[in-house]
Amino acid sequence: MRSAHSVEQVRTAESALMAMLSEGVLMQRAATGLAYAVLELLGDAYGRSVLLLAGSGDNGGDAMYAGALLARRGVAVRALLLAPDKAHPGALAALQRAGGQVVDDVSDTHPDLVVDGIVGIGGKGGLRPEAAAVVEQLRGVPWIAVDVPSGVHVDTGEVGGPHVEAVVTVTFGTHKIAHLVEPGASACGAVHLVELGLVLPDAPVSALQAADVAALLPVPDPDAHKYTRGVVGVRAGSLEYPGAAVLCVSGASCGLAGMVRYDPSTGSGQAGEAAALVHQQHPEVVVGPGQVQAWVVGSGGGTQAEDALRSAQDDGVPLVVDADGLAHVSGPLGVPALLTPHAGELARMLGVERREVEEAALRFAREAASRFAAVVLLKGRHTLVASPDGRVRVTTVGPSWLATAGSGDVLAGLCGALMAGGLDPFDAASAGSWLHGAAAAYASRGGPITAPDVAAALPVVIRMLLTSSHA
Repeated sequence: MRSAHSVEQVRTAESALMAMLSEGVLMQRAATGLAYAVLELLGDAYGRSVLLLAGSGDNGGDAMYAGALLARRGVAVRALLLAPDKAHPGALAALQRAGGQVVDDVSDTHPDLVVDGIVGIGGKGGLRPEAAAVVEQLRGVPWIAVDVPSGVHVDTGEVGGPHVEAVVTVTFGTHKIAHLVEPGASACGAVHLVELGLVLPDAPVSALQAADVAALLPVPDPDAHKYTRGVVGVRAGSLEYPGAAVLCVSGASCGLAGMVRYDPSTGSGQAGEAAALVHQQHPEVVVGPGQVQAWVVGSGGGTQAEDALRSAQDDGVPLVVDADGLAHVSGPLGVPALLTPHAGELARMLGVERREVEEAALRFAREAASRFAAVVLLKGRHTLVASPDGRVRVTTVGPSWLATAGSGDVLAGLCGALMAGGLDPFDAASAGSWLHGAAAAYASRGGPITAPDVAAALPVVIRMLLTSSHA
């Protein structure tokens, strides 16, 4: 699992470690890791030019100590001190002893690479005007950021104004929240972690990896039968959107639940086109009312979505609410619940603008989880899964081709199957989102996909994941 810690957690761990080390050892470890990352990005040392933008904090010190190492390797290193009176004295002296030069402006530097040591991990809001002007002046040059790109809020991933856009971010000790959460994560580029030996508590934000997902999947016992493996019920689709029923059932039919039941009696009018399409595409699915261990409602539900939601609530089993069903969620649902909005749907649920949700995804996902007493799966480039207890998991797999009509219907059905199989909403949403992204990547192979492609790839990806975990 990739863990992302807060600034307070990191500083506490660093203080504890520094109490056991000689002064400056931790900064030297960080600087060495940064220098090697710069050399790897440059590809060579001799004849290359690097510009350091050094602020007043430890990040500026890390940048200058790394600059000293680079200068000794033959790199032409120049540094612009954005707060000369507050520059780290030891790092500045080391840089100058190694042959690095301090410059007053960047007009004639023409660097191959810029190292962003402007603001430390405690920085908030966008860059100050002077720093923003320098960053703008260097537009088009590759940047490598120290810890987090300057101008990105470390604990939220929010971007409050002008900020650095890095191709690589080198961070120390642990990942930070902004490395996983959008929009800040996009500004980080590729993230390279330098281990420092920190002892850290549980992280408030994390990202499951393949082994974590494999460990969560409900694997049947030798004596299992379809009912012990769980029945997932689907009340999706409508006369207006019959295809949504097929797609939601396709996600639920990934093989992780013992049976899929499609109930057309609510949420889709009488047994009509949607039920006929489901039966045609999935003859193994039982069409009609009956007991289930989890319901999926709302996908393409149209005007019948509210009836489908209320009927599912009455059954008292865990519930996945998607799409049209979300419009009828005004408070806690009284059962274990997973809500699966995109940014626009969440904005409507919270009474804010979509732009606000996109700019502060972590904050609004947590707010919604608390308000509705439900797990919230906020779909996006990096999907967030927020629990009412404050925990958040981030899904970073999945190609941009996954932004296609009907893919959310497939995801809702998949999460429902995981819940019917025994996972709680938080684990079901986390594992389901990861599998959904991995299936899209498998089906895409770098090209366009449709929602049925993603659904068809799910059993293949699940099989590959389980096989590799037992190898």
